[in-house]
Amino acid sequence: MEFYSTNPYNGKQVGKYTAQTKEETTVVLNNSGKAFREWKKTPLSYRTELLQKAGQVLRDNVEEYAKMITQEMGKPISESRAEVNKCAWVCDYYAENADEFLASAEIKTDATHSYVRHDPIGSVFAIMPWNFPFWQVFRFAAPTLTAGNTGILKHAPNVFGCALKIEEVFEKAGYPKGVFQNLIVHHDQTEMIIAHDAVQAVTLTGSEAAGSAVAELSGKYIKKSLLELGGNNSFIVWEDADIDRAVKTAVSARMLNCGQSCIAAKRFILLEGIYDEFISKFKTAVNELKPGDTMDDSTQVGALARKDLADQLQRQVKRSLEQGAELLLGGEQNNCFHQPTILGNVKPGMAAFDEETFGTLAAIIKAQNIEEAFELSEKSTFGLGTTVFTKNIEKAMEMAGSVSDGAYFVNELVKSNPRLPFGGTKRSGYGRELAKEGMMEFVNKKTVYVKA
Repeated sequence: MEFYSTNPYNGKQVGKYTAQTKEETTVVLNNSGKAFREWKKTPLSYRTELLQKAGQVLRDNVEEYAKMITQEMGKPISESRAEVNKCAWVCDYYAENADEFLASAEIKTDATHSYVRHDPIGSVFAIMPWNFPFWQVFRFAAPTLTAGNTGILKHAPNVFGCALKIEEVFEKAGYPKGVFQNLIVHHDQTEMIIAHDAVQAVTLTGSEAAGSAVAELSGKYIKKSLLELGGNNSFIVWEDADIDRAVKTAVSARMLNCGQSCIAAKRFILLEGIYDEFISKFKTAVNELKPGDTMDDSTQVGALARKDLADQLQRQVKRSLEQGAELLLGGEQNNCFHQPTILGNVKPGMAAFDEETFGTLAAIIKAQNIEEAFELSEKSTFGLGTTVFTKNIEKAMEMAGSVSDGAYFVNELVKSNPRLPFGGTKRSGYGRELAKEGMMEFVNKKTVYVKA
């Protein structure tokens, strides 16, 4: 089987990749298990040293890696550079903090000495998406490898070029052979991989359907799993908010990465007192975004990663309009490019309210008061994050407990940060990445009890 990656901006082929056979995949899995037996014995200081080197490799080659990201999935080159640099940041973060995170935790009992140590578990199989092709991998790999595990990557087929570059980063940093390996395989090998004795856990970032399938397989083979799935984040603006600041943040929250982000703000819930002002300023700001060649530093909106994704977004726009939504801006599609689009008068039951819209579409919803705004926000099967814009910080903090999502941001867009745990609830998945919690997901929390 052959895989092709195509530049969504101009339709040109970027790469061609031949799928590995089941026999070749088995060799990779066996090598991962063999590498783990030695890697887990290496001093933590050595592992953090290599991770620091990986961060430097990323910085030294930022233009090369950013170009591959942009060519394969279509985001503007300036955003691709930012993604590569964020990967270097997560390497720095875990290199600096791994010693503290993995330290044994003393616990007083009737024993002479009792504590919990944090040991690696084995090979971790990562199934990663195309929308942040470097970042999604490094936020898994940095803590997981540093904890002493080995990693096996199955990336999305349209970004296999990025996958090879990522494998190259670890090679250049000096990681031993087999500690991090990339697979060029179709999803029909997923069960075989998960079933392999070397694989002790699975982490997936992707669609709800993919998450459900992987969770089922993980359960079948009694393997730990972590799922980071879709989102339908709300962006709530109260009447006392700084509207100019809220609008500026809202544009980034929805249009960054051409809107192709699980944690992007998708439902903008506005209190009626500021509804018209926000829409007016939001329309102006979105309309001023510059589309164009994704390799141009000045481009702010690129193409969606594939035509089928743009087609799906267009269908959601049309269905929402048929259901009573109002077209306020955009709405047109040309191959992989979808105009930044704003729909007003969006209500529960419409596609733009109920479904995850993965692209440049903002749904505007009116709420009579704060209570109704939060009720509308909670009308979602997803649970990744919520943003609230207000000057009343005390009141906003009081409302944090009423939000069932995995994140609650006040006066800022929901975003991942190496220092903070990241993950969702409900159909957005389970488990946490980043921060100490991310490193603890794939360790054996081993109880040690000693009685003299």
